[in-house]
Amino acid sequence: MSDTYFIDLQAIPTGCVAKIVAGGLLPKNEMRWEFTNEIKPLDLYCYLYAKYGEPNGLLNLARKDDSDNLIHWEWTLANSDGLISIMGMNFRTEVLLAGDFQGKGLDLEMFINQIKGDIGKYGKKITAFRTELEKWTQFINPYERIRRAVTENFNQLDALGINPASDKIVHPKTAEDMKGFNERWIALNARYSAAVGLVFGLRSMLPVLAESFINLLIFALAKPEIKANDRLFQSIVRQPIDIRIQSLHLNCNGFNGLIDYAAQECKAFHTLMNERNDLLHGNVEVGKLSIGDIYFRGNLPLFIQYDDFWSVSIGASMRSVGYDSIHQDHKAVEDFIEFVMGQLDKDVVEHVRRIIETGELGFNKKTGRLGILIPEAIADFRVYTTSDSPDTTE
Repeated sequence: MSDTYFIDLQAIPTGCVAKIVAGGLLPKNEMRWEFTNEIKPLDLYCYLYAKYGEPNGLLNLARKDDSDNLIHWEWTLANSDGLISIMGMNFRTEVLLAGDFQGKGLDLEMFINQIKGDIGKYGKKITAFRTELEKWTQFINPYERIRRAVTENFNQLDALGINPASDKIVHPKTAEDMKGFNERWIALNARYSAAVGLVFGLRSMLPVLAESFINLLIFALAKPEIKANDRLFQSIVRQPIDIRIQSLHLNCNGFNGLIDYAAQECKAFHTLMNERNDLLHGNVEVGKLSIGDIYFRGNLPLFIQYDDFWSVSIGASMRSVGYDSIHQDHKAVEDFIEFVMGQLDKDVVEHVRRIIETGELGFNKKTGRLGILIPEAIADFRVYTTSDSPDTTE
């Protein structure tokens, strides 16, 4: 087999490809190969474009003019044995050989090696073509990542079925009460310890959820002169959170005016932020951590009132992390976010909603643009051939 078999191919007009396929002019035998980064998809696309021009495969006609496609591009090339289609997909490149290709010793390694050897001949054209491409950096949306973590933690907390009013175990007073008490207590304590951990995590994350929303707004809507000056941008995002919020209208496009930080939604958020700081930094706030007072005469304790096992252990832990108010605190963060969104121009709001609800975003450093590059639900599929030929890879 020729060392140039896969580079001595011809691109034919799309209409001709359609007539060949529709007219049943090809043998029914097919071979299908797939590979990932043996040739990087960007390099392969640029090479094929430099050598053959625009993609000419039939599947290009079915492509939507966005990034949400099963097959993003296809070249169909021909020789005397039939048609060879090269398709760029979401997770791999596929090569479909339709025609009289079987039994000729062709394989994927030969295809890749011959293409790699030919790429260098088109270096100048490839370099010129790549200058026309936009480079975007895909990154994780920190706000959406935290939002999903908060949602999952609430789901786990709710699944525990915590109900202190009905779960509380009465302090044993008799031998009958002690039967099975230790087992019940251990099981209950394990469930409530898990709840305390989840609430602690949520109380730490909720203010961060709101803060990450503000930071994402600044990143998405900052004025061009701020985006273009990294030191200026960094000085803004490092300001105290209340200053960042109250200066959004100064540093960002799309705001109707100053955000009223005296509004109830902002006050509730600020309270959460302060409580989070006490919790995270382990601040010793006796008033917030108190579980009761005791008098002493020397080393003799004099209780103001008697408590039980529940009150001094599980009950105290649940009060210290604020279990009773955790859902209200979540709502306070949601209300704060909606309050800030309400200060945006109407033509900006929907754009911002799409941004904050997308898990992976894209950033064009050259232009400062923020965008959604790839849909979160990326589809994949394979078409299996019926050939039993050892040359066929499925």
